[in-house]
Amino acid sequence: MIKFYAYEGGSIVEKNEWQPHYWINVECPDEEDYAFLQGLNLPESFMENVADMDERPRFEREAGWLLTILRIPHHSQISPLKYCTVPLGVMTKDEIIVTVCHAKTEMISDFIDHSNKRHINVDNQPDFVLRLIYSSTYWFLQYLKDINETVGTFTHQLEKSVRNEVLLSLMQLQEALVYFNTSLQGNSMLTERLNKVFSDDCDADLLEDVEIELGQALNTVNVYMEILSNSMDTFASVISNNVNNIMKRMTSISIILMIPTLVASFYGMNVDVWFASNELAFGFIILFSFSVAAVVWYWLHKVRWV
Repeated sequence: MIKFYAYEGGSIVEKNEWQPHYWINVECPDEEDYAFLQGLNLPESFMENVADMDERPRFEREAGWLLTILRIPHHSQISPLKYCTVPLGVMTKDEIIVTVCHAKTEMISDFIDHSNKRHINVDNQPDFVLRLIYSSTYWFLQYLKDINETVGTFTHQLEKSVRNEVLLSLMQLQEALVYFNTSLQGNSMLTERLNKVFSDDCDADLLEDVEIELGQALNTVNVYMEILSNSMDTFASVISNNVNNIMKRMTSISIILMIPTLVASFYGMNVDVWFASNELAFGFIILFSFSVAAVVWYWLHKVRWV
C-alpha cells in the first residue's frame, strides 16, 4: 500500500497524488507499488535489500540514491513469535524521500501523529532518519513493557502449575528480546555513523535525544533478558526437582510393594516351606508382609522419601 505525504504548516498531510518533494511511504508493497517505485529509477538492489527480513541497519549509495536501513519493532497477531523486528528502508535523492517496509506496523502512523501534535518540521534527510529512529525506539520501549507484563503473568501461572505451553511462550519472548537487543545495537551503530558522515546536517539536540533513548532501550532490554533468563533457569531447576521427587516416590512405592511380593513368592514355591501347613499360615503371612511394609513405609517417610 502506497501513500503520499507533504509537510504543510508544520504538519504532515496525506496527498492523493505524488509530487517530487512529497514523502512516499510504502507498506507491504504489491506489484502496482513496485511498478511506481521503478518509475523513480530506484536501484533494484535497494528494493532487494529492504525485502530481506534479516537485513542489518546500515546505509549505502548507488546511482545518486542514499539507502538507509534501520530495524523497527513489529507486533504480529498471527505469527507464533508475537514480537520481532523488521527492516525499514529509507531511500532519498534530492527532494525525494521513499520509505518501504514489508510489514504493517504502528510506528509510521504514530510518527505522523506525533509530528503533527508537536508541529515538528524536518529540515533535512538525516534529521528525518533520526526522527524515525527516535520513533522506533519509543515503540521498542512500549513493546518491552508489554513483554515484561506478559512474563509476569506467565510466571504467576508457572508458580501454580508447570505447563509446556507457558514454557514455550516464555522461550518465544526470550527470542524476541534477543531480536530487540540486536536491532537496537544496530540502530545505535547506525546513529553513530550518521553523525560522522552528516555531522553538519544533523540536529545536535535531536541526535542527543536519540542516543539517550537508544541507551535507555538497550539497558531495559538487557535487564529484561537477564530477568527472563534467570526465571527460565529457576523453572528448569524446579522441573528437575519435581522429576526427582516423583522418581523417589515411585522407587519408594516399588520397595514397599516388593516386600509382600517377595514373601508371597517364597510360599508359592513347590517345596516345603516353614509354617505352610498351619491353618493360620495365610493370615499370618498377610499380617507379616504388611507389617514389614508398614515399617519400611514409616522409615521412608521419616527420611522424607514419601
